[in-house]
Amino acid sequence: MDKTDKITMREALALTMRGYKLLWNRSPGRYISTAISAMVGAITPYVGIYISALLINEIAGERNPDRLRFYAIAALISAVTLSLVTAALSRWRNYENAGFWLETNAIYAQKLQSMSYSAIEDSKTFELLSHIEQSNNWSGWGLSRLNNAFGEIIRSVTSIFGAVALTVSLFTLQVPDDAGAVAILNNPLFVLGIIAAMLAVTVIAPMLNVKAQSYWTRQSEKAKMGNRYFSAFGYQAWNSSPMDIRMYRQDIITNKYNQNAFAFGLGGEIAKYAKGPNGALAAASTAVGHVFTAIVYVFVCLKAWGGAFGVGSVTQYIGAISALRGSVSSLISHAGDMRNNAVFLRALFEYMDIPNDMYQGSLTTEKRSDNKYEITFRNVSFKYPGADTYAIKDLSMTFDIGQRLAVVGQNGSGKTTFIKLLCRLYDPSEGEILLNGIDIRKYNYRQYMDIFSAVFQDFKLLSFTLGQNVAAANMYDQDKVLDCLTRAGFEERLSNLPKGLETHLHKDLDKEGVDISGGEAQKIAMARALYREAPFIVLDEPTAALDPVAEFEIYSKMNEIVGEKTAVFISHRLSSCRFCQDIAVFHEGGLVQRGSHDNLVADDNGKYHELWHAQAKYYT
Repeated sequence: MDKTDKITMREALALTMRGYKLLWNRSPGRYISTAISAMVGAITPYVGIYISALLINEIAGERNPDRLRFYAIAALISAVTLSLVTAALSRWRNYENAGFWLETNAIYAQKLQSMSYSAIEDSKTFELLSHIEQSNNWSGWGLSRLNNAFGEIIRSVTSIFGAVALTVSLFTLQVPDDAGAVAILNNPLFVLGIIAAMLAVTVIAPMLNVKAQSYWTRQSEKAKMGNRYFSAFGYQAWNSSPMDIRMYRQDIITNKYNQNAFAFGLGGEIAKYAKGPNGALAAASTAVGHVFTAIVYVFVCLKAWGGAFGVGSVTQYIGAISALRGSVSSLISHAGDMRNNAVFLRALFEYMDIPNDMYQGSLTTEKRSDNKYEITFRNVSFKYPGADTYAIKDLSMTFDIGQRLAVVGQNGSGKTTFIKLLCRLYDPSEGEILLNGIDIRKYNYRQYMDIFSAVFQDFKLLSFTLGQNVAAANMYDQDKVLDCLTRAGFEERLSNLPKGLETHLHKDLDKEGVDISGGEAQKIAMARALYREAPFIVLDEPTAALDPVAEFEIYSKMNEIVGEKTAVFISHRLSSCRFCQDIAVFHEGGLVQRGSHDNLVADDNGKYHELWHAQAKYYT
């Protein structure tokens, strides 16, 4: 974690303005409503102070009935009007701010979607995103701090102008010359001294508070790890595996939580800072603020006692100067807070600036009604960023259009990497992949990915309706969704759903939502792949969560399900590959065998024969 003393005010201001620009572009109405609401809220107290001062002066002075009546009516009308306006503006502001948390999460999610897949899998990206989220959860640093500060800054600036307008006469009104020793208050040097003392106290108090806040930023790393342990052991573990915890009395979770969430405990460094320099500076800031109040009361009361103004003006000046001090202090605090927050904004924009280094290409992918797309791997090798060894080495192969290709091999043999390269989640380190004879890097990136449908092993279904999950969209073709679900073997379960395609999966968004089994989820995911109608379909362990009967049902209808598409299957169960015309056997990052099941199993010296007989006892 970088220290704030390494960030200049110029950099802090640049980061802050960039943050506001990001938020403004997402929701300008939020800041328009906040600004207007803050300005009206800042002016409102001064209207009451001013009219009250006039009313009290009149009561203490001439007591003119007409003026008293006018001031009373003005006070009543202004109070009611400003209250109504403030309430309306507050409602508008609250409405505009209601979705801020979702909006900031959308910013991070959309950035994830726009960056290259290699960046998503990079641990540095995870660390940055985790740092951003944990800093916000811990103490609202980052965009939340900007959003919360905006209204306060506008309020402070507006309040300063209002306070100055009501305070100028305090220093210009003279004490009568016959007021004795109090007449020294008219001396310009004395007035300048009082103003200097007020300014000094006004500046020192918030600076002490800013320094106190800087100790919190230094603890962000400890707080981040504390939040991680809190999430892992204080929430996830207790809610995701209660049966295991109850059965095995897993006190290890409680102990681990207590040890590592100690950053927030009474003996942690955060608590030590709170009892030490952080607490001392915060207390000193408050004490200095009281000194300011004392100076103001003495100066204003002496001038009133000397006859410079009436008793009603005492309330006006004390109220206005106190508000001025609070507003200036708030502004200085926010300036210091801006620098404290800049270190978190720096991490935020480091994340936002992660480039998408995947070459996008410009060629249009030909849309063929006959699905005649030929994929060729030519001397392809791939090494993951930072890895010392190749995950794929010198791979050359061509897909037969419209055929079923099974990719098998032990864990770590390169199967998943092969699929990532095929779908262009990664580009080869060496060699090239060709689509109809052209390097796939030359095609428009999005259009190339559109020729694939996939069911990955770690697929996700969302807590939306069944139809929306299959279509991966808000609007969908009902007949097409029904056909895909039927082909995927989900029709029996569908007939029992309370709202059919409009049934929500899970209960997160609908209390009448249904929970589904792993096998049912896999069928829905397969239906989603079919709905896309891409010429290639990639299935990564498509029956891993199915029982043997359901698995047999799927594979017996696989040709019907896939149709004329070119299908690629990844599987650990070699028995599931028998329906495929073509089987590719991977081992240690290379293609070691290829052929039909009968030919491969007959090769006594081949890897497939070894794997088949190692699993044979599970097939019979």
